Amino acid sequence: MVADNIRLTADEGPTMTETDLPAERADLLQALRQHRFFLRNTARGLTDQQAAERSTVSELCVGGVIKHVAHTERDWVDFILNGPTAMGSSDDPGAYERHTQSFQMLPGETLDGILAAYDEVARRTDELVVTLADLDAGQPLPEAPWFEPSARWSARRVLLHIIAETSQHAGHADILREAIDGAKSMG
Repeated sequence: MVADNIRLTADEGPTMTETDLPAERADLLQALRQHRFFLRNTARGLTDQQAAERSTVSELCVGGVIKHVAHTERDWVDFILNGPTAMGSSDDPGAYERHTQSFQMLPGETLDGILAAYDEVARRTDELVVTLADLDAGQPLPEAPWFEPSARWSARRVLLHIIAETSQHAGHADILREAIDGAKSMG
């Protein structure tokens, strides 16, 4: 787990000194890292086969959930930096298939590879939290039935959304892991 002073190991984020950050940014980093830890912890000790196993009636697997969270975090950071076009278009015929595949461990994918890709996404997000000029900077949300028309989200709101998504999916992964071998993230 991440200590309150945000001192980190190489596996937990950037090597920059972060103890002098404004409290809000330090809190965002701590929350991101805490929920990533719980998500990653569900995969501890799993083989590639176990990480790809659909251990419940769901289509989900531990490796696929981690892969999906990494894709989602990357896309939302792209949104902070580039606006709604970074989220893709609902008119893109391949978008649904790519979304579906983001929940799966595809042939040739390994848990180590998925975790390494997630680490890269996390490093990029953490650096953005530290370096972004203004957390109030906003972008219009893409048009979608699940977003209020003409809504805008600040970078802060997007980061809070990433935290919520990571937390929610850590719970999903915990259930999947427990069904594989009884292991739990906590307890």
